[in-house]
Order: sequence, then C-alpha cells, then structure tokens
Amino acid sequence: MKSGNAAILNHGADGRALRVFMGARGTVMYEDEFELADDQPWYTTDAPETGDGPVRKVIVFRLRPKTIAPRPSRSRLDVALNGAVTQVPIEQQWTEKVFIAPSHEEREAERREQKLVSALEAHLTRKGHDVFRLKILPEGEAKPIFCDLRDATADSLVEAKGSVSREAIRMAIGQLADYRRFVDKQTAAAILVPERPRADLLALLESQGIEAIWPARDGFEDTANGGLS
Repeated sequence: MKSGNAAILNHGADGRALRVFMGARGTVMYEDEFELADDQPWYTTDAPETGDGPVRKVIVFRLRPKTIAPRPSRSRLDVALNGAVTQVPIEQQWTEKVFIAPSHEEREAERREQKLVSALEAHLTRKGHDVFRLKILPEGEAKPIFCDLRDATADSLVEAKGSVSREAIRMAIGQLADYRRFVDKQTAAAILVPERPRADLLALLESQGIEAIWPARDGFEDTANGGLS
C-alpha cells in the first residue's frame, strides 16, 4: 500500500479530494468526487498487467460517489459476479481465464476444451438432457469459477481438458472437488478428454469417484456405461 494506492487510501486524512474520470486517454468524462466505502474500502485480487501482461496481485478500492447516485457498473467482470451460484448458457464462453491474461498455450488448450464441451452439449441435448454451466462466486472472492458443463438430467458435473496428461487430469480432479462444494456432494463428476486416458490415470479417477468421458465414433464413451446415455 504505497505510492498511488497509499494516496487513495489516505486521501481523506491528507485533506485531498478523490475525483474520478471515465476514460484513460483522449476525451474523458468527469464522474464525481468519491470516497472510500466504510465497510470494506479495499481488497486484493489477481489481474493482468496492462496490455495482457503477466497476472499479478492487485489492490482494488471500493468507492462511492459523494454528490450523485451510484450508477450501474459497466464492467464485464461485475456483470459476471452477480449471484453466488447461477446457471449460464454453455455457448456463453465465460471461463476463469476471461478474468486473467492466459498465455498462448493456455488459449489453445481452452479452445480444444471448448470444442469438446460443445460436442458433448449437442450430444446430450439430442438425447433430451438439460445441460448448462454453473457460475460460482465463492464467498469473499472477486472472481467467479465456472464448471464446463452441468447435466441436470444425469445430476453430474463435467470438467473438460484438452489433453490426457497427468497434469491435466490432476487439475480437473481439484476443480471438480471445488465445484462439488457448491452443489449436492452426491452429484456425479466426470472429466471430458479427447481420448481414453491410460490405465493408471483411469485408476486415479476411479479412486476419486470420477468418471472419464471421451469422443467415440457414434458420440461419446465413458467409464461408467461404455456408451454415454
């Protein structure tokens, strides 16, 4: 809490006005004089450097105007943060990476995952399943998390990975454990991958009560039913 952050935090004690403008360059619009919110004036979260640089810890201040009524947020992030656990369409491709700056490799992996999810969504929809995604905002967090697919008909959560590497499988196990805290803990869980995982990884998934799903000639196969119903 130094430099510009300290100036914001201590502006009242220093006898300074905190004036907010909309815009960063060119023509900007004066909003109002602001003050710090009393209940929680600031918090920390993760955000990328300017220009999609590396992700770092940042301080976010909560401000309120002094002479005008607060206006609805124009931030894409704030739109996503409404509600603790809500349903969002699968085609609305929100992921945790929307709120950070992923590397080129992560973008490629995410594109592969999105193709898998879209194909599984179409497959399940044809079979009459009710599928969507869950947007979850854990208490005290500034960024939401998103499951890749929630099958309400089969009562299951699905996390997609673009490879069957051990690292990808282990990450998906942790993500599914996180999601399960916000739904019925008896909800089934599965990992969607581009091909059948090797034997030891299937054993790892079985030890955690998690199924594997992968594309097949006639749709998808899984470790529970052989052919995905």
